[in-house]
Amino acid sequence: MKAKVYSTDGKTLRTITLPPIFSEQYRPDLIRKAVRVAQANRRQPYGASPLSGSHSTETWGKGRGVARVQRLMGSRRGAQSPGTVGGRKAHPPKSEKIWKRKINDKERRLALHSALAATAVPEIVRERGHRFSCDLPIVVEDGFERLDKTKDAVASLQALGIYEDVLRAQDRKVRAGKGKWRGRRYRRANSLLIVVSSPEKARGARNLPGVDIVTPDGLNAELLAPGGDPGRLTLYTEGGVKGIGEKGKGRETKGEKERKTKEKEKERKGKENERKGRRGDRDK
Repeated sequence: MKAKVYSTDGKTLRTITLPPIFSEQYRPDLIRKAVRVAQANRRQPYGASPLSGSHSTETWGKGRGVARVQRLMGSRRGAQSPGTVGGRKAHPPKSEKIWKRKINDKERRLALHSALAATAVPEIVRERGHRFSCDLPIVVEDGFERLDKTKDAVASLQALGIYEDVLRAQDRKVRAGKGKWRGRRYRRANSLLIVVSSPEKARGARNLPGVDIVTPDGLNAELLAPGGDPGRLTLYTEGGVKGIGEKGKGRETKGEKERKTKEKEKERKGKENERKGRRGDRDK
């Protein structure tokens, strides 16, 4: 698979061959599974205290014309019973519940490769709502990693035709549910993912809304497919592409395995036909 390499000014410099990972089969089911596992493993166990709702209570028994629920000592107020106003929950969440989930290494690796390949398909990227006006995948020269000022990074993204997506992520919305009371009142859309060669690069893009910067070693299905939806708009530097190729070296993709299997089968059939031809010549 070929890709254009752009300068920080948005001009085409050359064409490079991408690593075989970018030609991996599209598997949205595995991508979603890998993201769900990552989210589950991040959850913190929670539950009600075993003593919650406990009081000094008594029950009045029969013959007094009132419900036989537990009541506070010396009072008519109901307490502790699950069906009573002010009582405990009937089946509260248990802190001993195990939230962690497992995934096979091959499935996780295939999900990562498939999510990487999805970033090079314009239809899948647009389906997530991203806005861009350039060819995919977006590969820029390593000079982008040396941009330390935000205004320089913004100018480069504008020249590449992807800054509109960063503006889309500026709008924040009030979170639905109780999370708005717990220090996470607003939620913001995910915008550009930038893959660089080392962690301290591309400092100028760090403060842009919705933008994440990651190295090839830090890539995972959740970063490439937030919420389990593949096709995040991604910008790769040449060093980042090289790192992805080195990371996947020695690991054959499913497409490569199928191609090698077909080649071996073709070679085997050719040898068989050759043997049959020799036997026919001998019989004559």
